[in-house]
Amino acid sequence: MSRYDAQDRSDAGWLESASTALARSIVAEGSLRLRADAAGRGGGVVGGGFRAANVERVRELVDETRRLVFPGYFDADPPWESEIGPRVSRACARIATILEEEVRAVLRYGRRPPQHGGEKIVPADIDDDGYVRLVVRQFVTSLAEVRRLLALDVQAAYDGDPAAEHVDEIVLCYPGLEAIFVQRAAHVLYRLGVPVLPRVMGEQAHSRTGIDVHPGAVIGESFFIDHGSATVIGETSVIGKHVKIYQGVTLGARSFPKDERGRAIKGLKRHPTIGDRVTIYAGAVILGGDTVIGDDCVIAGGVFVTSSVAPGHVVQQTRPEPVLKPASGVGNKGALMKGTGLTGELGWLADGAGI
Repeated sequence: MSRYDAQDRSDAGWLESASTALARSIVAEGSLRLRADAAGRGGGVVGGGFRAANVERVRELVDETRRLVFPGYFDADPPWESEIGPRVSRACARIATILEEEVRAVLRYGRRPPQHGGEKIVPADIDDDGYVRLVVRQFVTSLAEVRRLLALDVQAAYDGDPAAEHVDEIVLCYPGLEAIFVQRAAHVLYRLGVPVLPRVMGEQAHSRTGIDVHPGAVIGESFFIDHGSATVIGETSVIGKHVKIYQGVTLGARSFPKDERGRAIKGLKRHPTIGDRVTIYAGAVILGGDTVIGDDCVIAGGVFVTSSVAPGHVVQQTRPEPVLKPASGVGNKGALMKGTGLTGELGWLADGAGI
């Protein structure tokens, strides 16, 4: 037994004081804790809590879905042709069971308004039990379409990356595909107005891949994120077909309109619209809900775009001009370099610092 256990605190009087103070602060400031419902311990019903155990169940949901849409890749043994039907049936049952539990648990937050056509699916007067059943049915039913889109995403990655030697490599290794797989699955739940759960799915993928794609973004077919680290795609972004983006790209908001209390107004179109067959290179930043990048555009690396671009254009920075670094120890660094017309005054860059 540890000397710090409740039964043996021979040298831990300070621990009792600290734990008592912490318990009081938790009771006094309840905004950072989840409360158990009347049935006990937040047991996954309306009024209960979204507990840490649920986070693990969400991972299980995502993993089961991935094994289902990429059969054999993440299984101990790939299925024979004759085994596909029974395996799919069992996997769908597991997914439905987990999803029903988790959707019921998050209803304590209230349903969000359905988005991107989801209002045509969800009747306004449906009760919670009917809503949960509808979400589960719609999610499982949608997986065939999700899988069709992912097959096109895999092909786009293979066609667009000369380093890709095989489509299996893309499924097993590419973080961009993992991010878009989770986004496409979570987007189904987002459309149906499920609270919190799509974001948990998305942020778990974000933590694994470094790619932050909001489940609300509308993304067309044959989408490829190459490398992907630090890529951010905001909630109201709309992306067309055959779009390729690189690492460090941001599709973000230019500003946040505030209400009378200074809080950001939600539900507005804040993020850009990207047309078909657009390529966005590393580090580009595109901002604004009214910013539209037309079809067949190329956005060069490192540019900052806050206004619309007509179809068929290239957006690039002014070509940088090289400046000769002055030799170490030269006294007059501000003098014109002989024959160049350029000054040698580089300030803190003179010794290469920060490069």
